[in-house]
Amino acid sequence: MTSESRFAAIQWRGRDVRVEYVQIAPERTDAPLLVFLHEGLGSIAMWKDFPEKLCEAGGFRGLVFSRPAYGRSTPRDADEVWDVDFMHRQAHEVLPAFFEALGLEGKPWLFGHSDGGSISLLYAARFPDRVAGLVVLAPHIFVEDVTVANIELARQAYLETDMQKKLGRYHDDVYSAFWGWNRIWLHPPFRQWNIEDELGTIRCPVLAMQGIDDEYGTLRQIRDIALHVPQTQLLEIPDCGHSPHRDQPETAIVATVSFVGSHSQNLRENAQLRAK
Repeated sequence: MTSESRFAAIQWRGRDVRVEYVQIAPERTDAPLLVFLHEGLGSIAMWKDFPEKLCEAGGFRGLVFSRPAYGRSTPRDADEVWDVDFMHRQAHEVLPAFFEALGLEGKPWLFGHSDGGSISLLYAARFPDRVAGLVVLAPHIFVEDVTVANIELARQAYLETDMQKKLGRYHDDVYSAFWGWNRIWLHPPFRQWNIEDELGTIRCPVLAMQGIDDEYGTLRQIRDIALHVPQTQLLEIPDCGHSPHRDQPETAIVATVSFVGSHSQNLRENAQLRAK
């Protein structure tokens, strides 16, 4: 990211929390706003230049942020342990507080990867009138054996390789970022986590994309979204793993620009008809 990080102050879990964020092309005041929600070990820095490339290609505005515990945002307290509802709390508590702190107006588009995709779905399900649309990449809507197996491998790599050092490029507090994510996903009760029954209240358009070679989930994840949210458009990407924006960035950009552009045009036309 070429823009400099700023910080928003929110109250969460009974304490003051600062949320790191970057704005892209805020001068495009009439353009759709894409809010980027990172993966379970992600941050602003881990997106690298993808948000800027996507916003430039589509003429969008962008808002990229690091969730609490990640990047340069406030880390977890030393004794803070996340529970099975950790993604619900991000969607229902952190996102609304963050948007309020920024004085965000209008309906943003949420662009979420992995855990960020799940949080995007949960936000749109709880607040269907506050979002223009969703683009979700490799989201989770239930827990699969392949997901848990690879998160166990990530734990082993963190303990036995230089993974901790590499993550230090993206997080001020690597311990906070890694163990908050890893421990809850490997927590036995989390195996029952499932948000399928919550998706039916989503009313906005949804683009759900996933790599055919995704090592953290099967294509059932996005196909089952379409069963519950009929206005979902699916994109299954060949030669692509868990991160379409890194493995096949041009495919992700072209699909997103087309999807957001077409639905934004429909929204403008409907608004003009209502104004007549």
